[in-house]
Amino acid sequence: MQNKRKARAALLSVLSNTTLVIIKLSVGLLSGSVSVMSEAIHSGVDLLAALIACVAVHISAKPADAQHTYGHGKVENLSGTIEAVLIFLAAGWIIYEAIYKINKPEPMEQLYLGVVVMGISSLVNWFISKHLMRVGQETDSIALTADAWHLRTDIYTSMGIMVALVIIWGGQILLPAIDFRLIDPIAAIIVALFIIRAACGLTMRASRDLVDVSLPDDEVQWLNNYLHSLAPMVRGVHNLCTRKAGSLRFIEMHVVVAGNMSVTASHAITQDITSNIRKHFVEAHITVHIEPCEQPYPSDACKEHCRHGCLV
Repeated sequence: MQNKRKARAALLSVLSNTTLVIIKLSVGLLSGSVSVMSEAIHSGVDLLAALIACVAVHISAKPADAQHTYGHGKVENLSGTIEAVLIFLAAGWIIYEAIYKINKPEPMEQLYLGVVVMGISSLVNWFISKHLMRVGQETDSIALTADAWHLRTDIYTSMGIMVALVIIWGGQILLPAIDFRLIDPIAAIIVALFIIRAACGLTMRASRDLVDVSLPDDEVQWLNNYLHSLAPMVRGVHNLCTRKAGSLRFIEMHVVVAGNMSVTASHAITQDITSNIRKHFVEAHITVHIEPCEQPYPSDACKEHCRHGCLV
């Protein structure tokens, strides 16, 4: 069910971005506005990102196989990193074109079309990004969340360009002796800076799981609090290791129990731990290694790592 929601959300983003790219590109060519063209390029990158997210969501939903025994979750992280690189490239192109327009300004016409399109773009992206962010957070999809952040950036840049075009349009009517065209490439550069800022944040979020960074501090703290609540049945916990691939969390730990505990009883503890953690983290791959404790209480005979994780 979650995979279907993710796929539908990704497809919706593709359709909306395709429409906006066509409209913005047409208006940008008609008006001669580099800022509108920059928004067309911005939406074009968003469209490419949405397509990548769509493919990534489909691939990451595949179950583990012989070649990918831990599943395909990291495809989402890889897609997010690729999206960030594309955003950087788009921002560079926009800045280049804006500087060219500053040095060689060209006539601008039918600016009212740009104002209307930017307004429509802001509204559409607000609704789509809100939906993508909700689905992305509920399904823990980095690909959809990245796509949502792209569109949120579009909202602010579209509104900024709309204001810039209104100033240029009004200036041409009220103060024709003054050349307001410089505002257009400056607005485009500001758009590019917003895009770069969004790309930096996306790179950090998407790439951290590619290098197996541990789960966020609040999630690790929840795990520690839960495991400590199992004392004295569980005598100690150590070697807690966590990482994430897409929406799938990997949690490994060594759990110390009484040395005379039966295999059946220790297995039941393992099942309880696994079951309760999965209630909090629905998509989690959990490995619990049981170790025997032969000491009645912590003593000099205890191993250092065992003393460190002792709960009794």
